[in-house]
Amino acid sequence: MVRGKTVIRRIEDTTSRQVTFSKRKSGLFKKAKELGILCDAQVGVVLFSNTGRLYEYSNSRMKSIVESYQEVMEGQQFMSASAEAKFWKAEGARLEQQLHNLQENHRQLLGQHLSGLGLEDLKSLENQLEMSLHNIRLTKEQLMIDEIEEFNKKGSLVHQENIELHKKLNMIRQENVDLQNKLNVRVEVNGGNTSYSFDQYNIAAPEDVIPVQELSQPHPAERDEQPESPTLRTYCLRVVWRR
Repeated sequence: MVRGKTVIRRIEDTTSRQVTFSKRKSGLFKKAKELGILCDAQVGVVLFSNTGRLYEYSNSRMKSIVESYQEVMEGQQFMSASAEAKFWKAEGARLEQQLHNLQENHRQLLGQHLSGLGLEDLKSLENQLEMSLHNIRLTKEQLMIDEIEEFNKKGSLVHQENIELHKKLNMIRQENVDLQNKLNVRVEVNGGNTSYSFDQYNIAAPEDVIPVQELSQPHPAERDEQPESPTLRTYCLRVVWRR
């Protein structure tokens, strides 16, 4: 029967966990013993259970193994600190030299400190300046082209808006003319020739006026005694809308 693969996880059952700990501990100490015998090595194993109990195995004195371990670790820490200090010192010197080179290159690009340069160095510097100037001009031209295109787009939009506004203005003017033609009427009082124009108010005047009632008539006797007063009349206006 094939044995299944053991899943490595915490054993929940206390009894089973204690049994497994005892078996695995014995196997670990056995392997440590075999390693010391086969390889002639100093082996020390320290193990604490979940209850805090200490288990240990060594093929020599455990104290000497622990002292050797501490000496090696202290030496490694000292060597590690020294190596780290050397590394950062070298890194600082490298960065300082890099900064000096960049500053010197910047001065040369500005036309300073050129006395120590040879012909080839001067040609290389000239090529760098020409390439930089070429790139700057290309970038400048591209920016100007982009701005011109943007302005052209805005000008086209404004022109189109002006055309639309002119169309609307012409429509409004035509509507006003049509409305004015519709509202032009004449007022005739009692068949007379007197006419009134309401063009300035844009309101249609009544075409015919018909008298409906005389409010007062002067008496013949009163006409001799009193000065003649104007007769008051009421008129009815009939409005005719012209289309």
